[in-house]
Amino acid sequence: MDFDCFVGIDWSGNKNNFQKGISVALCEKGNAVPKIIRPNIRYWSRSMLLKWIFELISKRKSLIGFDFSFSYPFYDKASYFPGINDSPTCPYDLWKLINNLNHDKDNFYGGGIWKKNPFSQYYNAPRLKGIYYQSRRRKTEIHAKNKIHSPSPSFNCVGPGAVGTGSLSGMRFLHILKENLSIWPFENIIMRNKSISVEIFPTYYFRMAGVKPDKKIGYTLENINKALTFFETNNLSKNTKIEGPDQDDADAIISSAALRFFSRKDNYWNVPSVSKKEGWIFGV
Repeated sequence: MDFDCFVGIDWSGNKNNFQKGISVALCEKGNAVPKIIRPNIRYWSRSMLLKWIFELISKRKSLIGFDFSFSYPFYDKASYFPGINDSPTCPYDLWKLINNLNHDKDNFYGGGIWKKNPFSQYYNAPRLKGIYYQSRRRKTEIHAKNKIHSPSPSFNCVGPGAVGTGSLSGMRFLHILKENLSIWPFENIIMRNKSISVEIFPTYYFRMAGVKPDKKIGYTLENINKALTFFETNNLSKNTKIEGPDQDDADAIISSAALRFFSRKDNYWNVPSVSKKEGWIFGV
């Protein structure tokens, strides 16, 4: 696959007008170090980010990674929402449902579903743990756990490591984005000469490179550069500042480099057929 650039996006699903936790890193072909892309104002919003992506892909064929779950577990229960007769049966319908259930929420916020029965009963959400909530895992998450490390279950929306809230806003985002680029692995990307979006998991990439954060200070510049070297990327300069409430720049930077690294290797594009309903973390 030939791309002009590679974009890693550390995501945020919070309900604020602007997201302090969104960080965007872009790298070019070759082995140049990724660069952090700042918005025109202090923080990104998801709506601003969508406009930036539209502008980027109108000019350059891009591989863009988002740090949220693109879909929910399906094959463990033969349904995304077992027990609901009209539960969606494919990711596109799932995104449409999530978007419709949050139609009155701005900036792609997805938490409105927590007040919409019966769907609210499937989530572990703030102030509500649904009676049908279970710690379900997609096949890609099981595979990631067996190999290196796994993200939190996608129906979990509580706690510092939870991905559920971000995934809800992310699915709304994909519902709009799908008309303008290919979303892997849900369609035959080989037949489309378009930019492509994939699901990423920054922690997995750091662990793959043998790097763990320090419990007190997080990722040091030395450790980030160690991971960049693993992904055949030049190192950050010694005066680089890693920003974001949870070192979000570090996650965006390593994801951008990992996307470039994985995209060159055919085996990372070839994933199990279960991914057509559940999605797959690129690089796992």
